[in-house]
Amino acid sequence: MKKILLILSFFLISYNVLAQQDPQYTHYMYNMSVVNPAYATSKQAMLDLGTLYRTQWVGAVGAPKTLTAFGHMPINKKIEMGLSVISDDIGDGAKKENNFYADFAYILHLNNSHRFSFGMKAGFTSIKTNFNGFKLESGDVTTDLAFNENVNTFSPNIGVGAYYFTDNYYIGLSAPNLLPSKHIEEKQGIQAYGSENIHVFLTGGYVFQVSDMFKVKPAVLTKFVPGAPLSLDVTTNVLYNNRFELGAAYRLDDSVSGLMAINVTKTLKIGYAYDYTLSNMGQFNSGSHELFLLFSLDMLGKGYDKSPRFF
Repeated sequence: MKKILLILSFFLISYNVLAQQDPQYTHYMYNMSVVNPAYATSKQAMLDLGTLYRTQWVGAVGAPKTLTAFGHMPINKKIEMGLSVISDDIGDGAKKENNFYADFAYILHLNNSHRFSFGMKAGFTSIKTNFNGFKLESGDVTTDLAFNENVNTFSPNIGVGAYYFTDNYYIGLSAPNLLPSKHIEEKQGIQAYGSENIHVFLTGGYVFQVSDMFKVKPAVLTKFVPGAPLSLDVTTNVLYNNRFELGAAYRLDDSVSGLMAINVTKTLKIGYAYDYTLSNMGQFNSGSHELFLLFSLDMLGKGYDKSPRFF
C-alpha cells in the first residue's frame, strides 16, 4: 500500500535525519519504569504492575502502535527489581520491535524521606520486518530496494539511570538504550538503513498541596538525541480528593494533550490521554490515544499506603 510505504519511508528517513526512534508517551510520569531503570517506590513488599497502550496518528495508514508493560518490587530497603517490555508496531506488522529488560535499582536512603537510586537495564531487542506483498495504489509491487528484503535481528542492550525522589517530587536522568545499532544495512549503494542512537531522558515532577482537596502536579520530560531537535513535554495535572485527576500537556512543536486518571480503588488506577497533532502530520491523522492501567499488590498483607501513587 502506498500510504504504508510513505509512513515507513518517513521513519527510515528519520533514523538518519532526526535520529529519534524510541516511542513517546504522554503519561510518562506513570510509565517511568520503562524510561528509567532507577525508578523505585521503596515501598517494601509492594508489587507494582502497569501497562500502557498508545495508538499514534489515528487515521494514518500504518501509524505506530505501542504497548509497554512493567512490574517491579523492592526486595529489601535498598534493592528494587523488576521487568519491563516495550512492543512497537509500525505499518500494521511491516516493522515490529520488541524490547525485553530486567531492571535493577539500588536505593540510598538519605535524611527524612529523601532517597536516591541508581539503576540498570539489561536485556535484548528484536526487530522484524514484513514487506511481502507491498503494492502501490496502481497495483504494482514496489521495486524500492529498501523494501525488497525482510529483516529479522536480535541484539543485546543495556540502559542506566539515576533517580532522586521524595514524597513530593522527583528528578530522573536515564539512557534506556546504550548500545547503538543498525537495523537495515546499506545495500547496492542505497542509503536505506536505520541507525538507532542513544536517547537521554531528563524527567521531573512536583506535587503542590493547594488545599485539603486539591493538589497540582506539574511534570516535565526532556529527550536528547544526537542529530535531533530537543524534545520537550510539559504537563500539569490537578488531583481532586486524591482520586480524580485532570490535566493538559504540550509537546514542543508537536502536539497538545488532554489527560485524565482515576483511582478506582486503593489498588487500581486507570488513565487516558488524547493528543491533538500540531505539526504537519496533523493533516494526515485525527490525533493520538493513550490508555494506562496501574495495579499495586501488597505481597505481605500489611495494608496499603494511604497516600496514592503520585508518579
